[in-house]
Amino acid sequence: MKKRNAIALMITFFFIMAISVVLGLSLKYLNNATGEVQKENFTLQTSLILDDVLNILKTSADLDAIVKENSKDALYVFLAEASFIPFESNGVSIVIELKSARSMVNINTLVDVNATVYSDRRRSLEEYFINYNVNSEYINMLVDNMSKIKEDMSYNSAIFNEKPYLFRDYIASREHLKIINDFYSKSYNDNSLSKIDFENLFYFSTDREYVIDLNYINAEIWRLLIRCDELRAEELSIGSGSYEKLEDLGLNEAEELALKHFNVSFYEPYLDVNVKISEGSSTANIRFEYDMKTKQGSNFVYDI
Repeated sequence: MKKRNAIALMITFFFIMAISVVLGLSLKYLNNATGEVQKENFTLQTSLILDDVLNILKTSADLDAIVKENSKDALYVFLAEASFIPFESNGVSIVIELKSARSMVNINTLVDVNATVYSDRRRSLEEYFINYNVNSEYINMLVDNMSKIKEDMSYNSAIFNEKPYLFRDYIASREHLKIINDFYSKSYNDNSLSKIDFENLFYFSTDREYVIDLNYINAEIWRLLIRCDELRAEELSIGSGSYEKLEDLGLNEAEELALKHFNVSFYEPYLDVNVKISEGSSTANIRFEYDMKTKQGSNFVYDI
């Protein structure tokens, strides 16, 4: 274990050094080549920085080593040490945040490709939200936003009467979820949802086979997955990074049964990459998922 951790730390060091070198050269080139034009083309500059980050990820021999060894330990140490990488050059500030892209619950896995609800997953969500005094109508609203267009308007809630152009094939983003949450709060004059940390609870992907990596989930997600209390959830979250098999969790029969309703594993090499760029009054935030095995980025979200 110590040897693997040492190797992982070396991987982290060389990866961060590679990012610093590449971004430094890129920003220096932009500064020399564009001058004042740089200030007027922040979007272009952002695109070039994103290309650099993607190229670093794709060509990184260090990340390749983690995948080749199929090392849960190396991935965990890497994400722990390289979770926050700040960089500044020529007036441009860049922060790269890395974490597991399988550390949350993909809300769109509440239904299958035919928009049929998984009843056991729904029950887990209902029990979780009851802890925050959120009634089951909220789950109905979530399901409606994954149910596609229904000509007969046979939805469970009235959300599309007020928002007829709201996308309803799947919940596409945090902004989409916020619209749903605001509608629920307004409809029931209830601010219970404000107590929930949705930023670290739900993931948004069209991948209905999304697998949750149990080595990265927080206590709240444990509460949702196995329908347990806070104390038990905290106990399980303390073991993050050490789990290799189901027996390591020490679940009781009811907890194990609840967990079986979700797709879970102990090693999923997917990165949630968040790139924050600022220059003067201009800011950009780009978030995407990176598959370390296929070296492909997906689920890009731009906020410029």
